[in-house]
Amino acid sequence: MFLDGFDTQAISYIAPLIAKEWNLSRELLGLIFSSALTGLMAGYLVLSPFSDRFGHRRMLLASTFTFALFTLTTAFANSSTGIIALRFLAGVGLGAAIPSAVALTTDSAPQRLRATFVLAIYCGFSLGFIAAGVAATVLLPVYGWRSILWVGAMAPLALAVFLFRFLPESLDAVTVEQKMHSAVTDIFRSGRGAATLLLWMVFIINLAEFYALQSWLPTILTGLHYPISTVALATSLTTAGGIAAAFIVGPAMDRLSPYGSLSIVYLGAVVCLALLGAAVTRAGWMLLPAAFFAGFCVSGGQKSVIALAACFYPAPVRSTGVGWALGIGRIGGVAGPWLFGMLLGMNLTPANAFYIAASPMLLAAAAVMFMGRLGRPQRAIIDTRRSPQYSAP
Repeated sequence: MFLDGFDTQAISYIAPLIAKEWNLSRELLGLIFSSALTGLMAGYLVLSPFSDRFGHRRMLLASTFTFALFTLTTAFANSSTGIIALRFLAGVGLGAAIPSAVALTTDSAPQRLRATFVLAIYCGFSLGFIAAGVAATVLLPVYGWRSILWVGAMAPLALAVFLFRFLPESLDAVTVEQKMHSAVTDIFRSGRGAATLLLWMVFIINLAEFYALQSWLPTILTGLHYPISTVALATSLTTAGGIAAAFIVGPAMDRLSPYGSLSIVYLGAVVCLALLGAAVTRAGWMLLPAAFFAGFCVSGGQKSVIALAACFYPAPVRSTGVGWALGIGRIGGVAGPWLFGMLLGMNLTPANAFYIAASPMLLAAAAVMFMGRLGRPQRAIIDTRRSPQYSAP
């Protein structure tokens, strides 16, 4: 998860240097930015079912090595076409790894702490964001943009060795998953259809808000003539807020209600995004707390809804369910920054743009509440015609 965050953020630092060195157009630069994200979506949607079929450990090992290999190859690329293609393939590997990591963590965690464990590993994603900035500051001025790719490749190669030696397969995978073939249609069976569609809608909304916040907040603050130190601190605080949420929302989801706890987070996001909009034109002492709490609810909400998905789906379809929710949610990840930019292009003030952007979180809160009303679906029904040796408990 740390390497996912590192890779996602690192491209923001190296792509402008590539464009300058090779004199690339903005269109090509945009393709470099989006190629890995497109690969992630492909990995989520196409490869995550194979994790449920062959085991999370195998998929995690294969995808980590694949991601490392294509990242290393990217360091030797000498054309924009090569970088775009290799970034896409690296994204596919990473997209296959994340649902497996979430599913394996959920299967291995005590049932009463599953949401907490998923939120805990997702802190690695946020820490990877921070580490990418540190690495860029240290390495880019001295060694150039290829050095970041070397770090981003050698770290997962080293990790793959430890995964091979020490990572176990989950007990659920050993007893159930290897005895059935999961399909995408399975996530709609056993009473899960309506809740799955609601979950997809929540992922789309939350990822739209997350990427809009991460993409536009630094630009807005810079345009309002905040010093670069304040811009960097405010942006970092949105990440810190998401990490802090893991220690509060996760236990609340486990001990109280996953649906009620997440609904409250999303309702808080409506308020906190509106407050952030009001604070961007105010003094720094108002801006920084507002950025932290907006990150708590938006970034923390994104971690929490992944935990909800991991707890919602039973073991035989968990990786498929999480992978498809993340993949469909990427629609919001692409649309969110674009829609927020449209609001700013309508000559709205940043405050008014944030007020409008806050409103979809009400819909996300209502969707999670309705999922709770639907109740947890019955456990997956194994098709004994495909697995005659399996006797359902």
